[in-house]
Amino acid sequence: MLAAFTIFESLKYGLATSIAALVLVAFFDVVRLAGPRAPRVLHHAVRSVWIPIAVLIAYTFGPIVWPPLFTAALAWLTRIAIDRALPRTS
Repeated sequence: MLAAFTIFESLKYGLATSIAALVLVAFFDVVRLAGPRAPRVLHHAVRSVWIPIAVLIAYTFGPIVWPPLFTAALAWLTRIAIDRALPRTS
């Protein structure tokens, strides 16, 4: 459902929102691939569900009107959900 909503928002608002979504998904993987070199705080912040949820709530109820931010938060939340749903291969 999150992926479908992210794709819908990307198509609705155009190229800037699609780029924002892809950048957030890529950032998630860059931090994962950095492995032990990534700072622990950054590693945990990228995987925290509360940050994208806070962004979505602030966007919904606040005076912010910038669709790429909303779509990026949706993509981030989607990436976290996918990461938690798929089994780890190590």
